[in-house]
Amino acid sequence: MNSHRVIALAGLSIAMATALGAFGTHALKPVLTEARFDSFEIGVSYQFFHSLGLMGVGLMHRQFPQSAAFVWTVRILVFGMLLFCGSIYALTFGAPRLLGMVAPFGGASLMLAWVVFALGVLRLRPTTP
Repeated sequence: MNSHRVIALAGLSIAMATALGAFGTHALKPVLTEARFDSFEIGVSYQFFHSLGLMGVGLMHRQFPQSAAFVWTVRILVFGMLLFCGSIYALTFGAPRLLGMVAPFGGASLMLAWVVFALGVLRLRPTTP
């Protein structure tokens, strides 16, 4: 995995979350129920936060390219965002309610990603200046 690509992916995901947030506010809010709009906003918020985190992981991976934990963190984060945010977005646009059962797996993946990241950081050898 190339850290430059991870950082670029994070930037694109932040741009997408910005566009979805604006689209939601201007186009969806007037037509969705309050509950569905709130759910959509949760998806956008989670995409923002985890995309920023993804950028941080990419920067850490750039500094410590030997860390397999950072590679796995990226994989699990992207998977978790796709499941969690993707299922919320799909439900907002009328997907079957059954798809809502995917979101908890995405959320669990996001939590797992940050545990893997923390363990990876703890395994790093401190550098002395």
